[in-house]
Amino acid sequence: MTGKMNKQRGRISDFLPLIRATDGLTLGQVCSVSSLEQTTIQNWIKRGYVPHPVSKKYSERHLARILLISELRECMAIDRVGGLLSYINGDIDDESDDIITEERLYDVFCAMADTLDEKPLPLDRVGQVARDAAQLLTDIPESDRERIQNALRIMAYVYAANCCKRESEKLYEAIILD
Repeated sequence: MTGKMNKQRGRISDFLPLIRATDGLTLGQVCSVSSLEQTTIQNWIKRGYVPHPVSKKYSERHLARILLISELRECMAIDRVGGLLSYINGDIDDESDDIITEERLYDVFCAMADTLDEKPLPLDRVGQVARDAAQLLTDIPESDRERIQNALRIMAYVYAANCCKRESEKLYEAIILD
């Protein structure tokens, strides 16, 4: 695995000192952290995938969602990524219907990705990584457990697909382009 998918990901807590010291991140800071263009983030806001910043400042919730979308969109259509996040947490502008905070969801995703990077598994075992992660979310109400487990399974498979895509590109470059 190469590129972005194999790097050590920062957890949201890594960014909290900066976010809190500045009362939120500017768009430029979010772009630096995420390696995304300003127009990409603004487009996601316009399309309803990311909530509007408050006074042009992005919170840890914004950052977590942006980082999660960035990871998932590599092998999943952006409208499906938005649909998946809505499946988990409902209305983007209403945190009261959230099953799990965006920050915690991103951190769980990162833990699954780290596990998959650490010991690549056959695709039929990727779902187990998601089931294991869901088991650790003991504070999620029983009525929402299946929903979060299904969403985590999708995320784990998308991440595995991203890894396969990267490997195939690397192999292509080595065989065809060399």
